[in-house]
Amino acid sequence: MRPRTKKHLEERIARCNHIHITDPCSMKGHWRIDGRPLHLEIGCGKGAFICGMAAKHPETDFVAVEIVRNVIVMAMEKAVAAELTNVRFISCDARKLEEIFEPGELSGIFLNFSDPWPKTRQHKRRLTYPSFLKIYENIMGGAGKGEIHQKTDNRDLFDASLEYYRESGWSLRNVTFDLHGDSIETDSAVTEYEQRFMDMGQPIYRAEAFK
Repeated sequence: MRPRTKKHLEERIARCNHIHITDPCSMKGHWRIDGRPLHLEIGCGKGAFICGMAAKHPETDFVAVEIVRNVIVMAMEKAVAAELTNVRFISCDARKLEEIFEPGELSGIFLNFSDPWPKTRQHKRRLTYPSFLKIYENIMGGAGKGEIHQKTDNRDLFDASLEYYRESGWSLRNVTFDLHGDSIETDSAVTEYEQRFMDMGQPIYRAEAFK
């Protein structure tokens, strides 16, 4: 069942129009400001992670993708409330990213708690599937440019993702099957899902992939 539209949704989105890019294709080649690094989160949810990263790294610019309007409005409101000036939001299908970013325009990509698409016929929709990895490689400028940081609570997706990376020629580092139990040091902000799983004592799987 499709979720009900939030009350006053359009008015709330309009109040965030200074950080909501409604025509992202028109920004292709013009996202970076003064040569600053640009990082992308695909599927930002309610915005805890991207707003946390933007606050921790004012020297870096961020773009967050979220296709569900009921959800992206909460992320944008969080950014506005925190008076963040280095994060922007767009709604798009991840398969269209090459229409939005030029090769080499992005420095890094975050994939946090993405849909695991568990059925075999759905695997090609996983955001770490080889066809998506090719898109990411292109928009980060090819071999030696950029990296992917992935976090998930789904072991099947994580195991498959590690294979997708290897099959597609990506190298791996800082791979952990219990991020907080292993006390891996990262500067990564915590997502809403991550905090929930931490409170439940459920392990978080994390990896960094680079060409």
